[in-house]
Amino acid sequence: MNDFRYSINRYLKFSWQFGVALILVFGVSRFFIVLEANKTGNYNFTSIIFLVMWLTPFILLNKQGKKLIGIKKPGNYTWLFYSFLMGMVACTIVYLIGQSLYGSSISNWFEYISNSYTVPIEELQGRTKITYFLILAVVGMTFSPIGEELLYRGLIHQSFVHRFGETTASNIDSLAFAIVHLAHFGIIYIVGNWEILYIPALLWMILMFLVSKLFFICKSKSDSIYGAILCHSGFNFAMTYFIFYHIL
Repeated sequence: MNDFRYSINRYLKFSWQFGVALILVFGVSRFFIVLEANKTGNYNFTSIIFLVMWLTPFILLNKQGKKLIGIKKPGNYTWLFYSFLMGMVACTIVYLIGQSLYGSSISNWFEYISNSYTVPIEELQGRTKITYFLILAVVGMTFSPIGEELLYRGLIHQSFVHRFGETTASNIDSLAFAIVHLAHFGIIYIVGNWEILYIPALLWMILMFLVSKLFFICKSKSDSIYGAILCHSGFNFAMTYFIFYHIL
């Protein structure tokens, strides 16, 4: 039985070729959209591409296909709670590594990413600061975690499972995830020029690969894509906290 909707199941199936196509289509477009946003300060299109990632499996897959990639009732609800906590712990480790190695310099990944938080710094006091924090935390905990996990730990991962198995498929989707995050940090736009921070970029990519593997573990332990989404949400929540209360 095909996992795609009847109208397109003659043309599409889970295969490594389909996985590569997804990586290229979403990865390349998202990569250049984020780079442009870092240059202009306009991040509206980044939210749109996350939304497209979010909708894609619901557009392409039938009920069986959605269940196959993990859109189903969790088999272990306790692991949903653990997943969120583990995401926050992972982000704390990533933050501490950046601080210990690079301090407040632009080579610190969270320092650079904080530039994308287009909020009036002079107003970040008292209730106003809490309000901005909550707004951006909610955005960070929904758009990218849902969109990216449905795409990378869902569609892309499943595309490689039949040919390579679960572990290698996870390595592939994690590597694709790590590479595309070089647009967020590693290739930076500073003082009107583009720069590549080679060593910090490599470290950032390694950390993103390991974090992706954690997302996959949470998906496996919870027996649902929701484990990966909640772990990713926990990571982004903690990142927003560190940026607001320790960097900005």
